[in-house]
Amino acid sequence: MRVLAHFVAGDKALDLLAAEADWIDIRWCAEDDDTTFYRELPEAEVIWHVLRPLSGDDLRRGTRLRLVQKLGAGVNTIDVATATECGIAVANMPGANAPAVAEGTVLLMLAAMRRLLALDGATRQGRGWPANPELGEKVRNIGSCTVGLVGYGNIARRVDDIVAAMGATVLHNSTHDDGTPGWRALPELLAASDIVSLHLPLTTDTHHLLSRDGIARMKPGAVLVNTSRGAIADEGALVDALRGGQLAAAGLDVFELEPVAPDNPLLGLDNVVVTPHISGLTADSMRSYLTEAVANCRRLRDGQPLANVVNQPTG
Repeated sequence: MRVLAHFVAGDKALDLLAAEADWIDIRWCAEDDDTTFYRELPEAEVIWHVLRPLSGDDLRRGTRLRLVQKLGAGVNTIDVATATECGIAVANMPGANAPAVAEGTVLLMLAAMRRLLALDGATRQGRGWPANPELGEKVRNIGSCTVGLVGYGNIARRVDDIVAAMGATVLHNSTHDDGTPGWRALPELLAASDIVSLHLPLTTDTHHLLSRDGIARMKPGAVLVNTSRGAIADEGALVDALRGGQLAAAGLDVFELEPVAPDNPLLGLDNVVVTPHISGLTADSMRSYLTEAVANCRRLRDGQPLANVVNQPTG
C-alpha cells in the first residue's frame, strides 16, 4: 500500500514503522515541499495529513486515493466535500492528542499569566533583581482564578481536571446546557472568567465565535488561550484588546493564517506567548498517531470498516 506521509518523521517514528515495511510503502514529504508532494500524489493510496491544506484540486489529482487520514482531530484543512465526491474516505483521530494539547494549554496559561518570556529575558540581561513591584500586582495563581473553557470535548475535560487540581474554579460552555454545575452560557462565561481557553473545531458556526463583542465582554485583565484554531477568535479585535489593556495577556498556539506571517501584529506584543501549532506534538502523541494510522491502513487493506470516518464517500 502506497502512503504519502505529508510531514517529516523523526528516528523514533521511523523505528516504530519499521515492522510494517513489508506491506506499507511510505513516501515522506515535508509540508512545504510541493515538488515532492505533487510528484508522489498520483501514486498515493493514502495520505497521512497534518496541517498543510488539501484542496479539491489536490484530491482530484490523487487518482488512486482511497483514504485521507488526519493525524489529529480537526479536518478543516481538508476539502471533505470534494473527497466525498471522489470516493475518498476522510478519517480523523479524536482524542489521540488530547493529553498533549491539554498540557500545552496549561503551559500557555502559565507562561502568559506568569510573564515567563519577559522574566526570562530580564533575568538573562541582568535586570531580574530587584523584582518589579508591579509584578506582584499582576501575576496570578491559576488556583485563585476562574477558568472558562469554551468547548468541552476530550481536551477541555483534561484541562478541567488539571486546573481544578490546582484549585481553579472551572466553568465551561458547549453547544447546549449539559446539566453540570459548571456550564454557563457563553456571555456569562466570558464575563466571569480570569482565563478563557478555546477548545472548538473550526466550522462556519465557530468562525470568529469570539468576536469583537465577545472579547469586549471578557473580564478586564483576563487571559485568552487558544490551542484549537486561530480563526475562532477575531485576531484584529484580539490585538486591539491586548494593546489597549482590556486583556492582560494571551497564549496562542494557532493563528488565522498559518504559517503565521512575520508581520502579524500579535508577534510584536510582549504580552503574547506563541507556539507554532505544536501543542499536540509530543513523542507520545506521535506514537498514538502512527499506531492509529497504521491500524486504519490495515483495515483498508483487509476490506474492513475504517475507524473514525467523518464522511460518506460516494465512489
